[in-house]
Amino acid sequence: MRRRRTLKKLGSGVTFSFLHEAKVVRFTIMYFALKPARRKMRFLPLIAATYFMVSGGPYGIEDILGGAGFVRAIVILMLLPILWSLPTALMIGELASTLPVEGGFYMWVRRALGPFWGYQEGWLSLSASIFDMAIYPAIFVLYLGKFNPALTAGWQGYAWSLAVVVLCCLWNLRGAPAVGEGSVGMFTLLLAPFVVFVILCLWRGISLHPSVQWGQAGSETALSTAVLVAMWNYMGWDNASTVAQEVENPQRNYPRAMVCAALLVAVTYILPLAALALSGLSVQSFSTGDWMSAATTIGGPLLGLAVVAGGAICGIGMFNALMMSYTRLPMAMAEDGMLPRVVARRNSRGVPWVSVVLCGFAWALALKLPFERLISIDLILYGSSLLLEFVALVVLRIREPQLHRPFRAGNLAFACSLGVGPAVLIGYALYASRNERLMGTTSALLFSVVVAFLGPVLYWLTAAPLARRRLAAASAAD
Repeated sequence: MRRRRTLKKLGSGVTFSFLHEAKVVRFTIMYFALKPARRKMRFLPLIAATYFMVSGGPYGIEDILGGAGFVRAIVILMLLPILWSLPTALMIGELASTLPVEGGFYMWVRRALGPFWGYQEGWLSLSASIFDMAIYPAIFVLYLGKFNPALTAGWQGYAWSLAVVVLCCLWNLRGAPAVGEGSVGMFTLLLAPFVVFVILCLWRGISLHPSVQWGQAGSETALSTAVLVAMWNYMGWDNASTVAQEVENPQRNYPRAMVCAALLVAVTYILPLAALALSGLSVQSFSTGDWMSAATTIGGPLLGLAVVAGGAICGIGMFNALMMSYTRLPMAMAEDGMLPRVVARRNSRGVPWVSVVLCGFAWALALKLPFERLISIDLILYGSSLLLEFVALVVLRIREPQLHRPFRAGNLAFACSLGVGPAVLIGYALYASRNERLMGTTSALLFSVVVAFLGPVLYWLTAAPLARRRLAAASAAD
């Protein structure tokens, strides 16, 4: 009898425990089912963010027009998308849809070629960013000064540049979707004045029948500069790949976004130039910032001010989108054992906040450096990292043919040929930079080579020992 009562009590306790655990499990399932999933970047914001990573509108192409004239500028801007942008967009479309991982191109190169070359990919890209990111706050300050030169005089110019860095850091801490959605709004505001500008230029050409100055005599140096500036204005397609895990349905959206963004960039470069040519205006000394003068002549002071406002938006939009891209590289390298683990820490929105702060601080230090015109250094470092990505595309095709590829950039022979055009253009950038000087006697080419060769040195001094220690710790734990 006593045994029966004991069993009854025990059974009652077991039943109560089971029911309690079942309720806990059910509550946990309901909590995670009802909890809103972390937002991801959608298709249109991805296009807008990619657009700002590459272009930022017609701003920055003035030197192409001033150095090459209408006909040659338009030819350059039509050929480069075929030789430079389209192959890169196809390569990014395949790799981003096949391996949609945070860290993007760094992870592709590491998987295909190993940790050493993965580190070099990250080093080259982050080194190029030092020369690249100082340009966009400078663009903002340049156009802000056209409203009132006193606003950017003296120390105030640096203060405004620093404000752009701080603003974009705070914006990026809100997550990739916030950056993408903000890029859509800035894209609309930036291009609206140029829509009006193009319409007025076409009307002027039709109604006044001015003589069109299609060509102009230019030096070989001016033409070479125009080509390098055009290459710089068409680069950066791979930057969108570093936030793949923060993009909605990346396998489907990346290939489409790359093609759409490539078309948008080409159209927003070529159409304003063609319309300006038909209007009959001379661009003999056209240079950075002169869109305001052309817009004021065509549409009056109000349109000129709208174009100036668009230039300021361009600087913020490009810096903001590129910050989102570049800050995922140190995070991915830290998670991979190439950098200290602290760099990979994220906030509640999944943003690598330590990486954002560190990169923002580094770029703030670079704001006063005279690198704005050293486009060739940026091209050489970025171009070297881009060629590694084309190699990774081919190596992954050969080594891992079984990988699921939602988008395939042609057969193996076509994939091998994709890197030919970019390689030729990067070789031209190397040749053209042979006479460009930095700090008096040092050539830009030699400086770029030194920076690139620092990558292997830093790998063996820092990343390799760190990776070995972590591997030993993992083995000891096992």
